[in-house]
Formats: sequence, C-alpha cells, structure tokens
Amino acid sequence: QVQLVESGGGLVQAGGSLRLSCAGSARTLSRYGMGWFRQAPGKEREFVAAISWSGRNTNYADSVKGRFTISRDNANKTMFLQMNSLTPEDTAVYYCATSSDLEYPDPHSRYDYWGQGTQVTVSS
Repeated sequence: QVQLVESGGGLVQAGGSLRLSCAGSARTLSRYGMGWFRQAPGKEREFVAAISWSGRNTNYADSVKGRFTISRDNANKTMFLQMNSLTPEDTAVYYCATSSDLEYPDPHSRYDYWGQGTQVTVSS
C-alpha cells in the first residue's frame, strides 16, 4: 500500500498564500503520477492539479491555473501545491492522490491511493 499524508493547511486571509505538502511512505512513489483534489462542504470532489512521475508534465484546473503550482521531490517522496492569491472559493479539504497514469495524469485518470486531506480555509 501507499500511504499519503497531507499537511500545510490552515486559515488564511483572502489574497494570502499556503503551501501544501503530501508525504508518501512508498519507496516507489516516483513511479506514480500524482494529483491534488479538493472538496468543499456540500460540493463534489473536484480536480485541482496533477503532475507526471518525472515532474515534467503538469495539469491544472481552469479555476486555479496561474495561481497554484504543483511540484514534486521524488528523492524525498513529497509533492507540493503552492497556492497563491487565495480566495474564499478555494476553501475546501485538499487531498493528494497517486495515479496509474505516469506521464499525463488528468481529471479522468485513475487515482488509486488517497491521503486523509488537509483543511484550507480562506477568510474574506
């Protein structure tokens, strides 16, 4: 199994920034594509961003493109989501996940392993 743990969430004012981290326990984490998802109260889980196993390919939802940056550090088995210019609409629980699509993970890719999530709250 792959265990993923998100961290870095918290309360931030609109316009502020946060950096989320996703730490994996798998020794072969670099063999997975990875992605970030979020779910707000009363809403369905939505795709945020994804990154290929090598980090060379990235994919962003239109709602976060230009504000969020996904990256990974395979040596330390960690993935990051840098979130800038946050708005209240970004308030949600953020989840990281691994994908079987190694090169081009997207919203429709299969995501097999999930973390427990970290809360991000953006106040007005």
